Amino acid sequence: MKDARLPALTHLQFLILSVLLHAPEEPGRAVRDTLATFGVRRTAPAFYQLMARLERAGLVEGWYEQITVGDQAVTERRYRITKAGAGRWEETRQFYDRTVPAALRRRWSNG
Repeated sequence: MKDARLPALTHLQFLILSVLLHAPEEPGRAVRDTLATFGVRRTAPAFYQLMARLERAGLVEGWYEQITVGDQAVTERRYRITKAGAGRWEETRQFYDRTVPAALRRRWSNG
């Protein structure tokens, strides 16, 4: 295998970037709801700490936006994937595209 190094993204980071790649400019609560459909449950503080680390790494951008819920003004955090985040996501996807078939071939050929 040409490049067998593990990808720099964790499975959770890959999932978050996948959500943002396919649903740009999502509010944090929507990202958390989508993660929950995959069985990933994080408290709000743990989720937003994770998002802050992704922001510091330059993989996502976050900003606050005012919305109205009923008659109440609410500030929500929104996110989008950056070009660097999309590149890291693609590198990780390619790693799994190469690695899984190779691992399956090895497993079955050593039977």
